[in-house]
Amino acid sequence: MKAALLTDYAGPEVIVLRELPEPVPAEGEVLLGFEAAEVNYPDALVVSGRYQTRPPLPFIPGKTIVGRVLDARGAAAPARGARVIAHVEYGAFAERVALPAAACLPVPQGIGAADAAALGLNYQTAHFALAARGGLAAGENVLVLGASGAVGAAALQLARPLGAARVLAGIRSEAAAAAALADGADAALRLDQGAELREQVAAATGGRGVDVVIDPLGDALTAAALRCLAPCGRLVVVGFAAGEIPQIRSNYLLVKNVGVLGLNWADHRDREPARVAAAQAAIFALFLEGRLRPRIHRRLPLAAAAEALGLVARGGLPGRVLLEG
Repeated sequence: MKAALLTDYAGPEVIVLRELPEPVPAEGEVLLGFEAAEVNYPDALVVSGRYQTRPPLPFIPGKTIVGRVLDARGAAAPARGARVIAHVEYGAFAERVALPAAACLPVPQGIGAADAAALGLNYQTAHFALAARGGLAAGENVLVLGASGAVGAAALQLARPLGAARVLAGIRSEAAAAAALADGADAALRLDQGAELREQVAAATGGRGVDVVIDPLGDALTAAALRCLAPCGRLVVVGFAAGEIPQIRSNYLLVKNVGVLGLNWADHRDREPARVAAAQAAIFALFLEGRLRPRIHRRLPLAAAAEALGLVARGGLPGRVLLEG
């Protein structure tokens, strides 16, 4: 089988396509035939050695795969021929992948492999940020920073189905503003023109503020977003794409009665697989209802994994990048 292989933590450009032995599933495992994979920003961090975990070299990158079950060992395994999505720590960018049957989640009829892959990790992250960590309740207001990014766009689309009253998008360009409004935002707030974020949020919420902030950016924007929280509001830290890891002043949390929470989605994947399965089923159901619309920017063959990861690493894309078999 062919697989994308990383032999050194030197970035996407050193990934090579190699012929490797086909894996043999053990008891309780399945063998998937690759159909599609989502290429995510964490994948780009992993191959550059800048992620919180570093798999032993050499390894096959990729955290989400959609494929058909070719072989299954064990009574609990999905049927051969079934289309499934699986979230893994690494190993998805290969023509054949052996993994635990419990990691395989069914893809409903009516959802193709590409759409299923695009509804994977980013939507899972956004769902957990809003519901599990942010505790979003019906009628609450949400602010999504980095709304033009993969997690941000997913959070905009999911916020209202999960109960949000008003959904605000933090953006840096007119093109991003248009995309955010198309993704369900009620207002697009500029993060790059010197305007006070708190003033923009107050104007958009009638002075109430927001109850949940989804923050994949960090840097100075975290402190600015904290000042936008309503009493008992929650800011969920998803990442630090803007650069610096911010320092949180705990006295401000006390005085304003607000909270800051972190989201390590992979921890939920490993500890709470049933919760991840329920979230994925809900995401697929919303897609079938026409309430989610993943934007796919580029579809590339598996052999172009290095190119795909390079595109994602550079950022600024108007949609997701997928690998297809």
